[in-house]
Amino acid sequence: MPYASGGDADIYYESYGAGTPIVLSAGMGGSGSFWTPQVETLAKRHRVVCYDHVGTGRSKAASVRPRSIAGMADDIVQVMDAAGIDAAHMVGHAIGGIVGIEMATRHPKRMRSLTVVNGWGRADAYLRRCFEVRKQILNASGAQAYVRAQPLFLYPPQWIAENIAALEQDEAHMVAHFPPVATMNQRIDMFLAFDASPNLPAIALPTLLASARDDSLVPAYLSRQLAEAIPGAQLREVEWGAHAFTAVTPAVFNDMVLTFCGEVDG
Repeated sequence: MPYASGGDADIYYESYGAGTPIVLSAGMGGSGSFWTPQVETLAKRHRVVCYDHVGTGRSKAASVRPRSIAGMADDIVQVMDAAGIDAAHMVGHAIGGIVGIEMATRHPKRMRSLTVVNGWGRADAYLRRCFEVRKQILNASGAQAYVRAQPLFLYPPQWIAENIAALEQDEAHMVAHFPPVATMNQRIDMFLAFDASPNLPAIALPTLLASARDDSLVPAYLSRQLAEAIPGAQLREVEWGAHAFTAVTPAVFNDMVLTFCGEVDG
């Protein structure tokens, strides 16, 4: 099991395939396993690297100092250094996309492109309320209630109904590996405070903004706002799949990423 060690953290990562590198950064849960529906397909053409955010999964910090967005962008560089990668396509889901935006500001030479999936540049009143409700569930009722409620924020209703057995089977595993409550609270507060607005017009990387029109957690209009602010950004919207359309319709998303990265690589 490889770790990117150095600084104040040991960051767990996995590497698959060969070719132009793609680094995948997950959302709120922070686990590299979020990208399981992508790895096999993307690794047929690219070297694919997934990692666990510090404070989640198998990654560990040497101190209890809260992580910053800038620190999380630096974590990606630490993983890339350990994996021997000079520059990679950066693909981030939601919070992972925010970290990608920050990385585009701090470390643009380490990136071939930026893909932000269901992301935002600044939390508005609607998004803030959604995350505050999730915090209230976690703090008032604990990790099990948070995990049980999570599909309601991530997936389309019909997909939940049709996959309920698998979702319930996963609950025990997710609860057993749930990050500390204090860590989750800190992560939510940090991402709600994030404001990339002043830096977006300066992003000069090839950028893809992918979103789902039925996403009730991070509405698609937030991706449209990013597209208006980042010069030359491409916007791709799917009709169905909600916040985790990467898992609901993986073939659609995988093709989107492969097409975009292929265009960038020429």
